[in-house]
Amino acid sequence: MANQGQSTNRGLDGLTAAAKNAGAAQKGLPPVHLWNPPFCGDLDIRIASDGTWFYMGTPIGRPALVRLFSTILKREGDKHFLVTPVEKVGIRVDDAPFMAVEMLTEGEGNHRVLSFRTNVDDWVRCDAAHRLRFEQAADGGLTPYLHVRSDLWAKVTRALYYDLVDMGEERVVDGQPMFGVESAGEFFAMADAEQVRAAL
Repeated sequence: MANQGQSTNRGLDGLTAAAKNAGAAQKGLPPVHLWNPPFCGDLDIRIASDGTWFYMGTPIGRPALVRLFSTILKREGDKHFLVTPVEKVGIRVDDAPFMAVEMLTEGEGNHRVLSFRTNVDDWVRCDAAHRLRFEQAADGGLTPYLHVRSDLWAKVTRALYYDLVDMGEERVVDGQPMFGVESAGEFFAMADAEQVRAAL
């Protein structure tokens, strides 16, 4: 921690109040990309790989507070911060800051549009601006991630990953057969088609 003095209830309460004030003046999400306040140290907040938020080692049990903090989340390089117009504090993120926990499918084939609900109740339409990417998992499988906004991503749950595989198809991409899924006119390649066939 860069500044342990920030890890106090007063620090958390002050951040909560500042986040509420910032959000009250906005319609929609606060413009954190426009805010560049001084860095005030690290706050003992951690987002676990399953999307659970912890403060000083204890889960934050108030969904409204987690939702509030998620609206002032910003990523710079490999680090994540909670940002208000007057302060910026560092937090730890184990993997992705959000989880995609529900999927809605509209249309079929070339007209299919996938939308995902995150663990903080944002709905994100999967399209050219909000892409799916697939990374190799430790168990040899794939882990999908959905671009939410700016440089923030949501990890897609394993159950939804299997749903994506079920609706996937093989296409030739740049001369190579790839297995992937289409949404909003975009094809998101998961892996080499031969690798997928060998795993099935």
